Amino acid sequence: MNVSHYLAVLRTPRVPGFMLLMLLARVPPTAAGMTITMHVLLALDRGYGAAGLVGAVSTVGIALGSPLMGHLVDRRGLRAMLVLSMVTEGVFWFVAPLLSYEVLLVTCFVTGITVMPVMSLGRQILTALVPEDRRRTALAMDSMAVELSFMAGPALGVALTTQASSRTAMWSIGASMVLIGAILYAVNPPVRHEGETTGARVPRREWLDGRLLGVLISAGGATFVLSGVEVSVVASMRGLGLTGWTGAMVVVMCVASLAGGFLYGGLTRVPPLWALMGGMGVLAVPIGLFGWSPWWLALALVPTNFLCAPTITATGELITKHAPASARGVAMGLQSSAFTLGVALGAPVTGFVIDHSSPAWGFAVAGVGAVVIAAGTVVLGRRTAAASVG
Repeated sequence: MNVSHYLAVLRTPRVPGFMLLMLLARVPPTAAGMTITMHVLLALDRGYGAAGLVGAVSTVGIALGSPLMGHLVDRRGLRAMLVLSMVTEGVFWFVAPLLSYEVLLVTCFVTGITVMPVMSLGRQILTALVPEDRRRTALAMDSMAVELSFMAGPALGVALTTQASSRTAMWSIGASMVLIGAILYAVNPPVRHEGETTGARVPRREWLDGRLLGVLISAGGATFVLSGVEVSVVASMRGLGLTGWTGAMVVVMCVASLAGGFLYGGLTRVPPLWALMGGMGVLAVPIGLFGWSPWWLALALVPTNFLCAPTITATGELITKHAPASARGVAMGLQSSAFTLGVALGAPVTGFVIDHSSPAWGFAVAGVGAVVIAAGTVVLGRRTAAASVG
């Protein structure tokens, strides 16, 4: 590992300030899901099923909208996307506390389509700011920043909701998103590297091939196993009567991922993506064997989560290689959709298994699912390579 890679990225003009801005920009979106859930439970006095349904329709909207918003950036520029997002999010978060459950359900889906894609946007702008030989390190730092935002966002959402009200929390999220959008509009950072030219539009069928599909499937597989592990952790801690310590387990997972991302970003040679994701799955399978003790469970969570940030980083790096600069917004949006769909699939599948067996089987199913997906991407990659040769 070479720390000089990080120093080189941090010396790149505009990068440190932009990374700090995007770290702050990602906190409100990570707080949004928890805030909406608590609003449905506490302010609207609905059950967990109703709260989960709101989260599900919002997830579907975001998954559909991420590539569309990326396409808007590719064709009309960053500012056009920001104006649309600021208007829709500003209106939604202002009126959302006043809506009935049924209306909130619909508006969450519609607004999800035009949510500011801060996750994919951060990766796209960072790719534009750093030269190609520094992208791995830069994207690793970005993945670590995402982990920090997921540690801070939900906790802030809970704190605002419980100490003030869900209305205050929702208005704060809306104001923050509009402010972030306004700052990005004023700064107008580049979305393509100065050495890259868009040229003629490359037909989607030419770049959205088996290689890139394999990367996107791997992205979904990574979040599949992560969401499955998270649900299994909640179930394990509840079974031990230590639900209040679940947050500490999440911190352990995030710190392990941060450490893995830091190591990965300083490497010159790295394992292939399928090996990283498959490794996550293999290491997740036996976690449930340590569920009898919170201390042993925390230790067992480290190896799988150590590979989290490296796997996420690898998907972003490969997308920048395989997608043309003129379609990078769409490609990054598709990556975000894959992440979102992986979470949307992993949590309910694992939860269903836990309901009918035990948390240990939840870990096992999440891990086996990732291994199967990794094997599928290898087969897809070989078929694509054989087709291109033929």
